[in-house]
Amino acid sequence: QEHLVESGGGLVQAGASLRRSCKGSERAFNSYAIGWFRQAPGKEREFVGLIKRLDGETRVPDSVKGRFTISRDVRESTVYMQMNNLMPEDTGVYSCASHSNGNFDSPAAYYYWGRGTHVTVAS
Repeated sequence: QEHLVESGGGLVQAGASLRRSCKGSERAFNSYAIGWFRQAPGKEREFVGLIKRLDGETRVPDSVKGRFTISRDVRESTVYMQMNNLMPEDTGVYSCASHSNGNFDSPAAYYYWGRGTHVTVAS
């Protein structure tokens, strides 16, 4: 069973925007938080944001602050990540995941993962 399914990837030009969505099963969506990660070719997985279940608080790292925002639709069990002013260094496979425990920016703290979708930003 797929607990998290992402959509919204693609090929865009630098400066463009994309909105990613992550639809979760009840079990996945009821985790403490839903996080977003990306992995560029040849690099480690990188935390790019999360939204907490209880209060909707969001966190994003400095690398995307001011460009990426995270929101949710609780009734649809869907989390969104709006990515604006995309840059070539934003290229990678983007995945959402359910947080279990531990540091929010550590992939090891997450249990269910979506398959991920590619985002390619051309210069």
